[in-house]
Amino acid sequence: MTSTALTRLTLSDFRSYATAELVLSGAPVFLVGPNGAGKTNLLEAVSFFTPGRGLRGASLAEVGRRLPGEAQGRAWAVAAVISADGEETRLGTGVEQAGAARRTVRLEAETVPPGRLAEHLRQVWLTPAQDRLFLEGAGERRRFFDRLVFAAEPRHAAHAQVYDKANRERMRLLTDGPADPVWLDALEARLAEAGALMAEARARTLAALQDEIDTRGERPFPQAQLSLTGEWEQMAAEGAEIADIEAKLARALAAARDRDAAAGRALTGPHRGDLAVIHAEKDRPAAECSTGEQKALILNLVLAQAARLARAESAPNPILLLDEVAAHLDRRRRAALFDEIEALGLQAFLTGTDEHLFEDLQGRAQGVRVDASGLAILDTQ
Repeated sequence: MTSTALTRLTLSDFRSYATAELVLSGAPVFLVGPNGAGKTNLLEAVSFFTPGRGLRGASLAEVGRRLPGEAQGRAWAVAAVISADGEETRLGTGVEQAGAARRTVRLEAETVPPGRLAEHLRQVWLTPAQDRLFLEGAGERRRFFDRLVFAAEPRHAAHAQVYDKANRERMRLLTDGPADPVWLDALEARLAEAGALMAEARARTLAALQDEIDTRGERPFPQAQLSLTGEWEQMAAEGAEIADIEAKLARALAAARDRDAAAGRALTGPHRGDLAVIHAEKDRPAAECSTGEQKALILNLVLAQAARLARAESAPNPILLLDEVAAHLDRRRRAALFDEIEALGLQAFLTGTDEHLFEDLQGRAQGVRVDASGLAILDTQ
């Protein structure tokens, strides 16, 4: 394991911040302040040190600071210093012009592809938007689970991007024409290759997560039984060779052309799968559990993945971003969460409106007050 921590964070024209800077010790961090003060904005800034659109899934224009009357967000930048086993690395990202379609990523002042970020920083997050994870459609659960997969296997995101692009191009041919069989064959081959890799990574991650949850045993967080309902993920889970999954998926896509054209969407493939979660002790689907139990089940999945990543060799250990999680846990589970973070040796960023939520972190975390006057380090000794 590479011991990784964020030790400096600098924002420029990001969300509500004209400028801001945090100097951190590498310990867990709790951010306290009133609603709307900018706590989540700080977590989102950290989340942009991964490929993709951050923990809110926002467009680049949305995150640029915008004053009343301004039509679009300004150019913005976020910079960080990452300490890994005592060695510092400087990362930066942002857009250099308002309205830019792509963000720039820099590693030690050199422009690099976004995928290089995973070499230095991996993250797992939980936000209030995921509180209804088990009550929303399958798409939200796929996105949540794919984030867990990506944290362990960064190439998963690239495979998903290839799949999504090929899927859009295939559907455009099927619905708008011309439905050229040769071009469709090529797109479906690309879809099948990327889709098989996605299914295999999902199945591999799910098996490892279930093993981690089972090994962790009785804890204040409810145990879960996990499964993936997609046909392709199930094939992978049953040990099918990736070449067999790829070949079967290509045949299924070819056979479904007329049906997909009539439906206006692809009806088969790994973009249709779902994550199923059962509360093990109650033997009930998560959707039928209480709001508190659902939150605890999700948190246990996040902690299980963080524990796996923390033990991984030759990879940075993860940073946890936990937005408004503490407020939804009772005192016993809050204390258990803090103990878990400390035992794993991870840096975590937690937010809350009241400092008393983090009483059990006193002396072992860094507190930051976030309000209209700015950012202030708290005395937590």
